[in-house]
Amino acid sequence: MTQQIPPQSNNSQLATLLHEQAQDEAGISFADFMAQALYHPQYGYYMATRDRIGKSGDFYTSSSVNALFGRLVARQLAQMAALLSAETFQIVEQGAGEGHLALDILDALAEESPELYTRLSYTLVEVSQDNRQRQAKNLDTHSSKVIWSGENDWSIMSGCFLSNELVDAFPVHVVEKHSGVIQEVFVTSRDAAFVEEVRALTDPRLAEYFDWLGCSPVEGNRAEVNLAASEWMRQVAQRIVRGFVLTIDYGYPAKELYAPHRRAGTLMCYHRHQADDNPYDRVGEKDITAHIDFTALQKAGNEEGLVTLSFSEQYRFLMGLGFFEELVRLEAEAVDEKEARALRLTLKNLIMPEAGMGETFKVLVQGKNVGTPELLCTRAIGTIPFG
Repeated sequence: MTQQIPPQSNNSQLATLLHEQAQDEAGISFADFMAQALYHPQYGYYMATRDRIGKSGDFYTSSSVNALFGRLVARQLAQMAALLSAETFQIVEQGAGEGHLALDILDALAEESPELYTRLSYTLVEVSQDNRQRQAKNLDTHSSKVIWSGENDWSIMSGCFLSNELVDAFPVHVVEKHSGVIQEVFVTSRDAAFVEEVRALTDPRLAEYFDWLGCSPVEGNRAEVNLAASEWMRQVAQRIVRGFVLTIDYGYPAKELYAPHRRAGTLMCYHRHQADDNPYDRVGEKDITAHIDFTALQKAGNEEGLVTLSFSEQYRFLMGLGFFEELVRLEAEAVDEKEARALRLTLKNLIMPEAGMGETFKVLVQGKNVGTPELLCTRAIGTIPFG
């Protein structure tokens, strides 16, 4: 079954290469297409030199909104370090972008937890040479604490593995259910345009995935399957002897992700702060993402010894760590009401449920060989002094 051709503007070398690959192989899975669009060694969106984050880029992240986000994450890390009581506390962050979150965390720990700062190490797991260079520049003041690692070259004896908006950029398979059967979307090339074809499954892992998950799309719906995310979580768990995993991203539990009303899935693209759902336009020039399945991450982690300690919306996570108290403090330090109002407008993006990041973004905290401690981020909102 061939789909309608969407509008496409592709003059790049990457688009040419993908057209050739699709023709040579009589079609490629959408997961392969997305992997090349994002991670081709020379031309992929995340590999080539370009501004991706902030006003001059394509999107904002929570850490690019305000340093308060990193300061609050640092408080949770400080409690984790206290719970572990080890000589060295290892923080490993994967997919750190330009290093803004790492900088805010290290700045906050140096100020608020100087003793911990002296005995921590911060490892950045990064595949992009462009990002490594930007990270090194931004983290120059903490150069003695920061090291870089490949995807398979890190481990944690005692510490926390951290990711912020990483998993949503993992390549996904796209599937549809027709006549009760799950089928897969492939990408072919026709008349210099990328065209979708819905075919029978060829990857046995897709046939097994929904049985393992215990949830699947309803008849007629399209959905994404992030096989890489579950495998990634298993590998993360295997590399930790004792510690925590902190995953921040936008997504849903499986039953909500594959709910009947989500007929077209969640795939989105971002270019110059404009969102669209057409991954076949400007290939290699824009971000491609899909909401992640937090149920799959919890299930895969549990199979490797990770216990879910907390799963909540981002606004609850930040409020528990002192967002409101910090907002009051920062407003009091503002030079005038205009500055205070601008601060409120900026910070509300972190907690607003619809217009901001507060509800769509979720935070998953898992632990391995740490018991079931009560985390700071789980502080009940009812106990927070609002006046």
